[in-house]
Amino acid sequence: MASFISHLTIDCSDAYSLSEWWKPVLGYDDVPGDPNLPGHDECMIADPAGEGTNVLFIEVPESKSVKNRLHLDLRPRADLRDTEIERVIAHGATVVADRRGQYGPGTGWVVLADPEGNEFCILRSPAEVDKQSTPAGE
Repeated sequence: MASFISHLTIDCSDAYSLSEWWKPVLGYDDVPGDPNLPGHDECMIADPAGEGTNVLFIEVPESKSVKNRLHLDLRPRADLRDTEIERVIAHGATVVADRRGQYGPGTGWVVLADPEGNEFCILRSPAEVDKQSTPAGE
C-alpha cells in the first residue's frame, strides 16, 4: 500500500502573515471552519476547488539559511507565464534567477522567493506548453 501527500508544510517565522501572502498567489482560502488568525503558529490554506494540495505554514525558531531542498513549481491557470511573474512580483516576490529561454525560445521558468525567502518557480502556462508542442502550421 502506498502513501499520499496530505499537505505541504512550509517552515516560517510568521505563519499568519505568510499564509495571507500566499493566498492570492495560489487563489487559496483558509480551510473552511478553521480560520487563520494573527498569532496562530500554524495556518493552513486550501484550494477552494479542491484540486490542489493544501499548504500548512508552521512557525519555527530558526530562520531560513540555505536554498530550499524542496520548492513549489507553479503553473498559471489562465495567464501566460510572464504575466503571472509580473503579478507575483507586484505582490512582493523577489527574483532569485531568471531561466526563461534556457532551453530555447518560449521555454524556461523564473525562480522567485516569498517574503521569508522560500523559493518557488513559475513555469509556462498549459496553453504555452500546448502551443510549443503543436507542430507548425496546425
